[in-house]
Amino acid sequence: MAEAEPHRGKILKVGLTGGIACGRSTIAKMFEERGCYCIDADKIVHHLLQLPNPTWKRVVEYFGEEILNPDRTINRKRLGAIVFSDREKRERLNSIVHPQVIAEENRLIEEYLLSGGEGIVIVDAALMIETGSHHRFDKITVVYTDEQTQLKRLIERNGISPEEAQKRIAAQLPLREKLLYANYKISTSGNLQDTERQVEEVFQSLKEDWRRKFSSIPPGKNL
Repeated sequence: MAEAEPHRGKILKVGLTGGIACGRSTIAKMFEERGCYCIDADKIVHHLLQLPNPTWKRVVEYFGEEILNPDRTINRKRLGAIVFSDREKRERLNSIVHPQVIAEENRLIEEYLLSGGEGIVIVDAALMIETGSHHRFDKITVVYTDEQTQLKRLIERNGISPEEAQKRIAAQLPLREKLLYANYKISTSGNLQDTERQVEEVFQSLKEDWRRKFSSIPPGKNL
């Protein structure tokens, strides 16, 4: 980003979401390479489910010690198999974890502001629309792909059966519905060059959104 002064603390908060195995992490990295400050909700969840975090204790108390590995770390594959087969348990896990995720996202944003950060802040999170947390953002960008590509990527990435992959896709809001919330859309159905082109277009639009939000900033001021 450009120097913090004289517009210290002026940020555009952007929610980056989409379906499972649609390539959000790749998109987030592309935005980061363009100077955006990116927060990864999946990494926050990973931290929350580690000892000695209190969230670990609450999850184990509810789901039982059968979700633990011998070293008492949570077996996320085992936990995933449980929650993607049972809506009630999935909602219970979300009720334990998501408030903590949002609190940590807010803390990281505040820390960024206190350090003099400005510009575009991107929060990469799969379930922000499902949980209603998308309302916290100035703009929403939805990453999507076609159904066959999504299924294939999920099977290969997670090493799971087509049936299990379908369960996990069905546990999220359908992509066509997520797209209704989008200010910007990025398709990852094509090649990497095509995806990069779309990211650049969205990035340029977000920079204009940032300037409009802080309309006193002179035209042409670089982020």
